[in-house]
Amino acid sequence: MKVRVLGCSGGIGGANLRTTSMLVDRDILIDAGTGVGDLSLAELASVDHIFLTHSHLDHIASIPFLVDTVGDMREAPITVWALQATIDALRQNIFNWVIWPDFSSIPSAESPSLVFRPVEVGQVVDIGSRRLTVLPANHVVPAVGYAIGAGAGTFAYTGDTTAHAPLWAALNRIADLRYLVIETAFSDIDADLAERSRHINPSMLARELEHLRARPEVYITHLKPSQIDLIMHEVSLRAADFSPRMLRGNQVFTL
Repeated sequence: MKVRVLGCSGGIGGANLRTTSMLVDRDILIDAGTGVGDLSLAELASVDHIFLTHSHLDHIASIPFLVDTVGDMREAPITVWALQATIDALRQNIFNWVIWPDFSSIPSAESPSLVFRPVEVGQVVDIGSRRLTVLPANHVVPAVGYAIGAGAGTFAYTGDTTAHAPLWAALNRIADLRYLVIETAFSDIDADLAERSRHINPSMLARELEHLRARPEVYITHLKPSQIDLIMHEVSLRAADFSPRMLRGNQVFTL
């Protein structure tokens, strides 16, 4: 199994800043931020499943364009897996015929281009040889993370979250945790904003990582673009025991 990072920034700008999305092998997207737009037409048409962490725009922005672009190239609909609250938000605010057509009913209700499948925390979804486990998260909207395994270690992604004991309990149940991708959206200067918006800052990251019994490779995602250097400097000081590295676009993890 390969996980390719399409986007991992908290914003856009320049050649390398794309919002969150990861491609698992050729057919599964974890979130669908602006990084999806860098895929070729053939790569886009190969996506069968999208697993969403939550409803915020930086994680779902490419879904409308993706389904519109490749819908007529596919024999089966694209399946979006998400919390029911996330699905409801997409239906009400995006696929509502005001912002974008409702592709769950076109070309027809019997043969749509897009279908929604609800998930719950703790649920396990098997897609071929890949096993995706829904992880708990704590954000300003209902949110989850995902652990993805294929028999040679597990790749875990927190999605957007703040301090959350159930997340660490779930991660500690993963015996073969190899990679952990965790957000740190703000620097310690903006610790109050991080707390109010239910994101993580470097000091909080250091405290939270102490709950982790395993020692996976730790990668930092969702950094505010104007604070990248500052955030990573603070992370390197506060969480030195875990040697976190910044996640980068086009990085590939093999399991």
